[in-house]
Amino acid sequence: MQSMTGYGRGSAPVAQAVAQASSASGQSLLAVDIRSVNHRFFELRLHLDPQLTALGSSVEEVLRKHVSRGRVDVTLRWDGQTPGRVQLDAARARAAFQALQQLQNELSPSEPFPLSLLSSVPGLFRETGGPAEAELTRACRTATEAACRELLAMRRAEGELLGRDLAARCTQIARALDALTPTLPELVRVQQEKLRGRVTQLLAGTGLSLEPGRLEHEIAVLADRADISEELTRLDAHARALMPLLAAGSDEPVGHRIDFLLQEMTREANTSAAKLPDAASTQVMLGIKAELLRMREQVQNVL
Repeated sequence: MQSMTGYGRGSAPVAQAVAQASSASGQSLLAVDIRSVNHRFFELRLHLDPQLTALGSSVEEVLRKHVSRGRVDVTLRWDGQTPGRVQLDAARARAAFQALQQLQNELSPSEPFPLSLLSSVPGLFRETGGPAEAELTRACRTATEAACRELLAMRRAEGELLGRDLAARCTQIARALDALTPTLPELVRVQQEKLRGRVTQLLAGTGLSLEPGRLEHEIAVLADRADISEELTRLDAHARALMPLLAAGSDEPVGHRIDFLLQEMTREANTSAAKLPDAASTQVMLGIKAELLRMREQVQNVL
C-alpha cells in the first residue's frame, strides 16, 4: 500500500563544453524536487527555471512511469553554478543604443538617457559554452529518477502506517459486530413483549379485544423491521474483504476499492442503526459508524 503524500529529491551533474569547463570553478547540477499530496486523479504542476523549460516533457515522462495518482509539484532548477557563459552582442547593443538615443533627442532632448533601457532590448545577451541539449535531457532524467525513488520510498513508508491504522480500526469493528450479533434475538423478543404489554394496557377497561392472529401478525412485522441480521452479515463480509487489501504489500493501487467497501459498510451501518430498538445496541452501532468515518477520511490519502 502506498500513501499519496511524499517528498523526493534528486540531482545529477551536467557536463559542460570543454572550453567553459576548463575555466569553471565548481560543478553544475540539475536538481529536481517532487512533492505529492492526495488527489482523485493525477495532476502535475511544473516549476522550471527559465533556461530549463524545454525539459518539462522529459520530467513528466519519467514521473508518469512511477506515479499514477496524486497532485504532484515538481521543481527543476540549477543547484550550484549555472553552466555556460553570458556574452554581450556588442554590435547589437550599440545599434540599439543609437536608435534609442536618437528617439530620445527627438521627443525629449533635455531628459537624460538611462543606459538601463538597453536591458529591455531582446537578444543582447546569449549563453555560450553551455551543455548540449542531449546532455541536459540525460541529467534531467537521471535527477528525476532519483527524486522518484525517494518519493516512492516515503509513500510506501507512510502507506504502511496507514494500512496498520486502517487494519486496527477494521478489527475493532469486527469485535463490535461479534459482541452485538448474539444479542439481537433477545432484543427482538424484548420488543415483542413490550408490544404485547402495550396493547394489553391500551385495551384494559375498554371492553374491546384484538384478534390474537392480528396481534401476532403485527408483532411479526415489528420483528422483521427490527431484524438487522442481513445488514450485519453484509457488513461483516465487507470487513473480511477489506482486510486483505489493507495487508497488501505491493504497490498496486487499492485506494478506490477500499473506499468503495467503506461506503458499502457505512450504508449497512446506517440502516442497522435506524432499525435497532434499544439505546445500548444503537450506541454500539454509532461507535462503528464513527470508526468507518475515520477510515474513510484516512483512505482518501491511499493510492
